[in-house]
Amino acid sequence: MSNTIKVIAFDADDTLWVNETYFRDAEAQFAQLLSKYETKNKIDQELFKKEIENLPLYGYGIKGFILSMIECAIELSNNSVNPKTIEAILNIGKEMLIKPIELLEGVEEVLQSLHGTYKLIVATKGDLLDQERKLEKSNLLHYFHHIEVMSDKKEEDYKKLLKHLEIEPSELLMIGNSLKSDVLPLLAIGASAVHIPFHTTWVHEQVSYKEASNQNYVTLNNIKELPSIL
Repeated sequence: MSNTIKVIAFDADDTLWVNETYFRDAEAQFAQLLSKYETKNKIDQELFKKEIENLPLYGYGIKGFILSMIECAIELSNNSVNPKTIEAILNIGKEMLIKPIELLEGVEEVLQSLHGTYKLIVATKGDLLDQERKLEKSNLLHYFHHIEVMSDKKEEDYKKLLKHLEIEPSELLMIGNSLKSDVLPLLAIGASAVHIPFHTTWVHEQVSYKEASNQNYVTLNNIKELPSIL
């Protein structure tokens, strides 16, 4: 790993704490609610399509997911969905928003060991209010110099982050679970990246083998391995 690194940026969801698992659970509940209209497979497909269609409007996060579920329910039911079902969908979303924070194994120990040697920041995407709530509940805020909640994680977004931090690409290392959002854009702008896969990945964040191959990044099994490669 480069010895020019000054700033280590951490993705939040599924890098610091559990997140995607709750979306899979919510999708299962949603499919059950609409089971009289369509098969689970069809419901899953239509919900995903609706989420992608709505990303430019709602961005990433639970609130956009709730709105997409409601729209999907209206369409799949041909405008006949019961108000009680809409209420149940809203409750699914509210339950997601108040979930306790489940830190991934080794996260706090690693942050503790790196704090003071490197400038640590969070670079995550999603709903600002929700991400701030999760960071507050995680009890990790004191480790971080800066929190950046991004509307997306593309090359231009990371370039803006570099400018804000007043550092060169070679001075930034990004840690995250998504090759599409946390690794490939960083490599493209000359920064470094470490991939720590999570057992569940949203389809929208998956990349092909061709996209991921022949790229200069490190993959770890667990965040606890990070200090040993720095």
